[in-house]
Amino acid sequence: MFKYLVMVMRTPEFQPSLVEAHQAFLQDLRKNNCLELSGPFADKAGGAYLIKAVNLEEAKRLAFSDPLHTSGSSSVTVYEWNVK
Repeated sequence: MFKYLVMVMRTPEFQPSLVEAHQAFLQDLRKNNCLELSGPFADKAGGAYLIKAVNLEEAKRLAFSDPLHTSGSSSVTVYEWNVK
């Protein structure tokens, strides 16, 4: 398993009503032992989370299923991260 940093940045179309769905999405990742860390940025521009996946394609599949991404409320970028 590799680690991937997922950056989630709000777009002008951000819908606050989707935060609960986003949190449920993160909870599912946690239950499936894919999520290591998550949290919002202090300036409320977005947030980030650290996931484990077999490869970049799987990491993107997971991250791009985030309700904030699928709704257009946030842009999602996935980075392979060699964290130590």
